[in-house]
Amino acid sequence: MPKEIEYKFTVVSDDWRKGINGIDYKQGYLNIEQGRTVRVRIEGDKGKLTIKGKKIGPEGAEFEYNIPLEDAEYLIEYMCIKPLIEKKRYKIEFADKTWEVDEFYGENEGLVFAEIELTGAGEPFEKPYWIGRDVTEDVKYKNANLVNYPFRKWSEAEKKTHYLK
Repeated sequence: MPKEIEYKFTVVSDDWRKGINGIDYKQGYLNIEQGRTVRVRIEGDKGKLTIKGKKIGPEGAEFEYNIPLEDAEYLIEYMCIKPLIEKKRYKIEFADKTWEVDEFYGENEGLVFAEIELTGAGEPFEKPYWIGRDVTEDVKYKNANLVNYPFRKWSEAEKKTHYLK
């Protein structure tokens, strides 16, 4: 069974931006339930359909399939729950690992966080100095939850906590 092992972290400076270009992402959800989601995503000029199962900590089932771009555009426009998730994703190599920094727009304007995917539970990794707190298990940071509770609706206290190390 395909699985994902992913950790999420706050970002405490803009130093990650040096000399990199990101890819625009637009994604919507066909289903958001506790323990499973069905997501449609456009990554640049590619369409994807992703089914995710319940996560236990950083680990959960994930099935991802390429779909025609036109299908992804239609599903996002007419069938996905609104608001959509709009972001730019930057890939940064650090200490033999790939970090992905997501900078959000639209309803989640101002939110930035980083993710790292690992190949095995307990796999060691080094954090860049611009990485902050581990928010892997904070449900506010799940993209599916950002649909119903976008960053613009977070309280000032929640936003302030986001920027802490």
